[in-house]
Amino acid sequence: MAAATLTSKGQTTIPQEVRQRLNLETGDRVEFVELEAGEFIIRPKVQDVRSLKGLLRKPGRPVSLEDMKTRWSQSRSGCSSAFTLATPPSETLNSVK
Repeated sequence: MAAATLTSKGQTTIPQEVRQRLNLETGDRVEFVELEAGEFIIRPKVQDVRSLKGLLRKPGRPVSLEDMKTRWSQSRSGCSSAFTLATPPSETLNSVK
């Protein structure tokens, strides 16, 4: 059984054997779960996927399929210098025979 010493600041180092078995790395968080009075288990803290909500900003304005098609045809005809799109895979496959 692995053991650790508590410092005067209330800190401890999780033994290497325990870190390996829990797949813990530097910066990982752990949680202490009380089973019964005076008994605890330690386990890796895994964030709930809902905690990621709001991490990415929402796009300003949705782009319609028609807008995409218009931009695509403009870029293919050389009318737009705003951006250049690569040849779609379907056209590449059709041209190679």
